[in-house]
Amino acid sequence: MADQVVWFEVTGKDGNALRSFYSDLFGWQFSEPGEMDYGMVEGANGGIGGGIGSAPEGQGHLTFYVAVDDPQAALDKAEQLGGKVVTGVTEIPNVVTFALLQDPEGNQVGIIKNQPPSE
Repeated sequence: MADQVVWFEVTGKDGNALRSFYSDLFGWQFSEPGEMDYGMVEGANGGIGGGIGSAPEGQGHLTFYVAVDDPQAALDKAEQLGGKVVTGVTEIPNVVTFALLQDPEGNQVGIIKNQPPSE
């Protein structure tokens, strides 16, 4: 498969309670949340990593992120197919370039720019 799911995100009203739930349920160990109340867990055994935290706007969501070579092209294609752009291509320097879209049913999907392999 060319473009693969590489990250997940779960947010809600209480990031600490969500992290505690998933930690107790699956044994996940999270990084310290920091200012953004967003703790990350690394993937294991072929699984993907993800983050769990508080939603700034209060309304929680579950999002999966797909790595693509050209995030803007993916957003353009999503719109042609009946989707909507939620957040345009955004770069967090030295961290990630991402975008968010909604499919025709309103489900949120994230796009992450493929990173070149480390040498």
